[in-house]
Amino acid sequence: MLDTIDYKLCELLQTRGRASQLELAQAVKLSQPAVAERIRKLEEQGVITGYAASVNAKALGKDITAFIGVFTNHPRYHEGFVKKVAAIDEVLECHRVAGSDSYLLKIKTENTSSLDALIARIRSIDGCERTQTTIVMATLKESTHVTPSQPETASANGILKSRQMRKQK
Repeated sequence: MLDTIDYKLCELLQTRGRASQLELAQAVKLSQPAVAERIRKLEEQGVITGYAASVNAKALGKDITAFIGVFTNHPRYHEGFVKKVAAIDEVLECHRVAGSDSYLLKIKTENTSSLDALIARIRSIDGCERTQTTIVMATLKESTHVTPSQPETASANGILKSRQMRKQK
């Protein structure tokens, strides 16, 4: 079970991913070895799933961002579809969704020609009945940051202190 310090570490690692363990330890008022152990446990529990740098896709030659809704015509195709889509580098995210589509894909690619080829590749996957593509004209917010919820096991005293601190601000 996560505690307040674990949540704080998750928040810090998302916003200051290059912070040293010593800096993290100072921020949460623990020793560096204690923070290292907590981070190791968070990784083992699957709370922390990896580390990455945020990059500018356009600077890397990926000028088109699009969302592709995909409808597969039978559940027997789901496993094969997911395996094939996961192998496509341009597909950044693949979500199984409710609604008129079976999947929603977020992609980044070079230009409209490479987008056209990618759509053809996706449409050729067994079970893909149709696609609907929405091209992004401008990105106003893009983030991987997840704001941690407060731990449910917070003591009544801790909750009261939080409320008091908010009222003082």
